[in-house]
Amino acid sequence: MRAHLWGIINAVRHKATNAGAESVNAKIQRVKRMACGHRNRRRFRTAIMFHLGGLDLYPASLTHTDS
Repeated sequence: MRAHLWGIINAVRHKATNAGAESVNAKIQRVKRMACGHRNRRRFRTAIMFHLGGLDLYPASLTHTDS
């Protein structure tokens, strides 16, 4: 415990957790299960970016209405 004391103090002081990283890891695992395997790393990376990238896939003309 003595070796990790400063890390513990910082975590308590800043209320920092690894919940965000765990959430992203869970989402990546879900994409991996849905894909049932990929042929290569590039396709897997593309699938992760597609599902977790937060992109708006609709054209601007369909998402915004002109008054």
